[in-house]
This record gives sequence, C-alpha cells and structure tokens, in this order.
Amino acid sequence: SQDPQILYSHLRAGAESGWDFSSRWFKEKNSFETIHTTDIIPVDLNCLLYHLEQSIAEAYEMNGDKTNTRNYAALAEKRKKAIEQYCWNEEVGFYFDFDWSGNHQKKTMTLAGVTPLFFKISSAEQAEKISLHIQENFLRPGGVLTTLETTGQQWDAPNGWAPLQWMTITGLENYGHTSLAKEIAVRWIKLNTAVFKRSGKLMEKYNVVDTHLEAGGGEYEGQDGFGWTNGVLLALIKKYGPCD
Repeated sequence: SQDPQILYSHLRAGAESGWDFSSRWFKEKNSFETIHTTDIIPVDLNCLLYHLEQSIAEAYEMNGDKTNTRNYAALAEKRKKAIEQYCWNEEVGFYFDFDWSGNHQKKTMTLAGVTPLFFKISSAEQAEKISLHIQENFLRPGGVLTTLETTGQQWDAPNGWAPLQWMTITGLENYGHTSLAKEIAVRWIKLNTAVFKRSGKLMEKYNVVDTHLEAGGGEYEGQDGFGWTNGVLLALIKKYGPCD
C-alpha cells in the first residue's frame, strides 16, 4: 500500500486530469491502489500545453511583442519535439503516456493518443497509422472507446465520452480521414439519439460497445445531461445531420 500523502496526490492529479478514473493511471490495470498519476507525463496534457504556448505566442505577435512571440513559439516547438520523443511509439504506430519515474512509455493504449491529430502535431504518416488503430481497436457500434481495458472505471471500456469523440473525429478530419471520421460521428449521433428516445435524457457518458445498455463505473452516480454531450451532439448533427 502507498503512503497516504503520496496516494492522495495521485488521486488528486487523476481527478484534475478529467479522466477520473482510468486504468491509464494505474501500474496494474485492475488495481486502483497502484494509481501513480504524478509519475506520468500525459500525451494529451502536453498537446494542450503546446496549443496554449502557440496561442500565447500569437497573442504577443498581435501585440507587437517580438521577443515574447519568439520565446513562446520556441517553447511550443520544444514541447512538440518532446511529445514526439517521449510519447510516439514508431513500432506500434501510436502515442502513449510516458512514465518518467520508470523512464519508459506506458503500454496502455488510450484515446488520448489522438490528441496530436487534433492539434496537428503529427505527420501524415503518423496519422495514417493512428487511423488504422482507431478503425481496428477503438471503433465500436456507438462510437470510439476511451481505452481498450474493461476495468469498471468510468474512463475505460466500454464507455465513450463526448469530448474524446469530438477530438477523434476532428483529428481524423485534419488529416483527410473523412470516411472514418464520419462513421464515428454517425454512430455517436445514433447512440445519443436512441438513448434520448428511451430515457428522455442526454447522458454524461455512453456504453459504445452494447448500445442497449447504460454506461457505468465511477465514484459518483451517472449524471443526466452534460455540457460536452449536448454541445458535441449539436455540433455533429449540424455537420452530419440527425442520423436517425
């Protein structure tokens, strides 16, 4: 068992990540007590920070501050190289989190690996490899899985979450993989619509494996309606139609 102070820091970091909780943060996929979030360099967090550094550079450029424009553009470029160095796995053809304390990539394949496509960090060749994994490993009747592990944690299989569908769809579109992007969107729209017709509600998460079952897991009761579910569904319907 872990020291309580260390354990609580891992739990807080896992909650702050938004993925609360997932085998992504565990050393052993079915063992919550092996959570070690603060040992992990998450690929999606670093893509978000890359985008933030780019945005700050653009803001300084608009303000005529050339020094800080260069500084933040350099930070973004340095982070992009680090993401490639530490998170890209050429052999597998996918992005993974990096365990800095153990000095190795995590082996858990998660949908966080599509974030570099969303922010246009990847090459066309990398995007092609990632799209194959999405098609072969993540795509299910209701959309795409969060991870490939079924653990009872809510940010694992069989659950799908709206923001991850959006990032996957947009990321694939960014690199011309439009048919797969549309397939994911149509499946997600149909699932959301079917559950709404059954229950009169939109949900925070969905079971994308068995579309007749509700999603489960988590340290709290499932929530009715969620901003990201509502927003993503409306945006996808606007683009692809209602798909009844």
